Amino acid sequence: MASAAFPQPVSRSGANEITGEFPGGFFKIDQRDTNTVLSVTLVPNGQIFTQPGAMMTMDPSVKLKGKLKFSFKKMITGGEMSQTIYTGPGEILLAPPIWGDIMPIYLDGNTRWTVGRGGFLAMSDGITKETKSQGLSKALFSGEGLFVQQFTGRGVVFVTALGAIITRQLKANDQLIVDNGHLVAWSCPYGIERAGGSVSAGMHSGEGLVCRFTGPGIVYIQTRNPEALSEWIIAHMHNNSTQ
Repeated sequence: MASAAFPQPVSRSGANEITGEFPGGFFKIDQRDTNTVLSVTLVPNGQIFTQPGAMMTMDPSVKLKGKLKFSFKKMITGGEMSQTIYTGPGEILLAPPIWGDIMPIYLDGNTRWTVGRGGFLAMSDGITKETKSQGLSKALFSGEGLFVQQFTGRGVVFVTALGAIITRQLKANDQLIVDNGHLVAWSCPYGIERAGGSVSAGMHSGEGLVCRFTGPGIVYIQTRNPEALSEWIIAHMHNNSTQ
């Protein structure tokens, strides 16, 4: 089931801007698709919760508070044990650590969303973020690790990606195959398989693994693969060092 907009649908103003509202304020996503900035305007006592280090600028009227959440699970998985809380009134500019797009996901209180590694940027009040195990096989082959972040509640979650974000909305029983390095967020179940065959065959042949999603639901995909980018950078650094 796809999540309904709350409190209103996102509106688009031109090709490179997204605007909308959330509980406690409103937002604008600008400078897309590679140098994207999230501008958040909070009403008095309105709040937004972000990844540490996401803030570029903020009005002096905004109150900032860091929050540490200790858990053994996060120690084991390397998950974030801290978040930053901003309380209005005022404006905050937020940005991801690397070039890429930002997308708002509206949660309607009924749909559970999963966000891949490094995809979470910020969320409004009314959202619950949990770290969940996705099973050993998916941990080994999905590229997302043993634990992923899941979001429930009513409000908006802002996700970020490497490159642009492509949306695929699946109807009931529709299927979509996505390379495991291009996942951002999803609201439907998936299985792991080798491109064109079984997982075990892929392990011996060296061929890539993919995720097969089954609707209904939505899948957000990033146009660049972080692992492939890392390999490209390392290869070019090596080539330059040997010249």
